[in-house]
Amino acid sequence: MKELQHSGSGPEKQERPHHTGGPLKVPKSARALKAGLCVAVVLCLVTSVLHVMLVFLHVAPANTVSKRYGPQITAWVYPFFEQNWRLFAPNPDSANRQILARTARTGSDGSVRVSSWFDLTAVDRSAVEHHVFPSHTAQNMLRRAWVGYVDSNGGDDKATSERAVMMREYLSNIAADRVAAHKGGAFDFIQLRVLTLPIAAPGPAVGNRPPKPVENRLLPWWKVTRHAE
Repeated sequence: MKELQHSGSGPEKQERPHHTGGPLKVPKSARALKAGLCVAVVLCLVTSVLHVMLVFLHVAPANTVSKRYGPQITAWVYPFFEQNWRLFAPNPDSANRQILARTARTGSDGSVRVSSWFDLTAVDRSAVEHHVFPSHTAQNMLRRAWVGYVDSNGGDDKATSERAVMMREYLSNIAADRVAAHKGGAFDFIQLRVLTLPIAAPGPAVGNRPPKPVENRLLPWWKVTRHAE
């Protein structure tokens, strides 16, 4: 096909490429890439919807679906997507806890040397009081580790699941690191003692009820990685 093009010396003929009118062919690699992207997008959408549904069932009040698929929901949520709040009602702490630790070291002659009690909570409290921007570590790490331990191990200190073992090791590692940083020395075992002091309701006691007693919980000795001198 030719078209006329005007120039200073007169019209000129210019060749134009022929167009066959057939469909353009897309390379196979481009088609494969497009299909792969579509599959990836669909998988991301399905995973996102599934994640939201499982987390919702985890935090929602117990229902038929959450009871039936409880193990699957727990396996998905823990340990990476744990939710420490309730959907329809807050659950604030109703007690003050004081966590103490002591260590033990086995000597070359087989003797065991036990240290005095060290107040871990007091260290955190001193780091928070009179501090304009207290760290999250000082405010919540030890407290959340203890709550997670109680939720997973119960009151008998017997780990019956992988999460229970993980929370026990998490709590013992935090305590061991705190003791080593503030007291130094080498030790092989650590033991925790937790004092729970209930918070009294404001105003006069209803019916002159006696105050709840302080709970004194002594945990077993735990083996930890030996800390250097």
